[in-house]
Amino acid sequence: MSHPLILIPARMASTRLPGKPLALIAGEAMIVQVWRRACESRLGRVVVATDTAQVADAIRAAGGEAVMTRPDHPTGSDRIHEALTAVDPEGRHDTIINVQGDLPTIEPESIRAVFGPLADEAVDIATLAAVITREEEKTNSSVVKVVGTPIGPGVLRALYFTRATAPWGEGDLHHHIGLYAYRRAALERFVTLPPAPLEQRERLEQLRALEAGMRIDVAIVPAVPLGVDTQEDLERARAILERH
Repeated sequence: MSHPLILIPARMASTRLPGKPLALIAGEAMIVQVWRRACESRLGRVVVATDTAQVADAIRAAGGEAVMTRPDHPTGSDRIHEALTAVDPEGRHDTIINVQGDLPTIEPESIRAVFGPLADEAVDIATLAAVITREEEKTNSSVVKVVGTPIGPGVLRALYFTRATAPWGEGDLHHHIGLYAYRRAALERFVTLPPAPLEQRERLEQLRALEAGMRIDVAIVPAVPLGVDTQEDLERARAILERH
């Protein structure tokens, strides 16, 4: 994996916070803040994939690269695959890192961390998680948990993802963070797979890969970045970034 590409999907049609990619945080659009964090990871080329010209314009005005994609993609993975074929038809990039466009406080170190599990050639997809420290999150169905077996310091092999409280018994629970690194071949395979039964039941796209026998490893990071889904989240992100 010598030539990674970071793709950031961004769409305006959020049901809970419409237009959130362009919401101002510390004087810049949220999508620009995410793009900056991705650039600060220094992993490689960063491209924003969007279906809205204003988002692309904001990124280009900041000096970044953006590509327009269709508005009807069912998942972010489909959007980044279209973007990949548009910006790299020659196949120069062998690893694709998908950074969600609503994570303005993501640490560049966390973006780098997701690249780590792919050092094992048996891994198809890598992702992140953090230990749950708040009791209420353990039973919150909006907090996705990853169930995995430890395979090394700070790394799990994912066995399942769920909205339930799992696994049972004593020990840590892990909050899944929706940031992914794909081998190019794994992403190309993933977008050809039909939706899977457990994926549809749990409403978790990553279960499609597990149900198809693909291997997902998980790097454990210190904390969960703030995802902006509501006006309250947006105000928290503003408070965090305006302090810096």
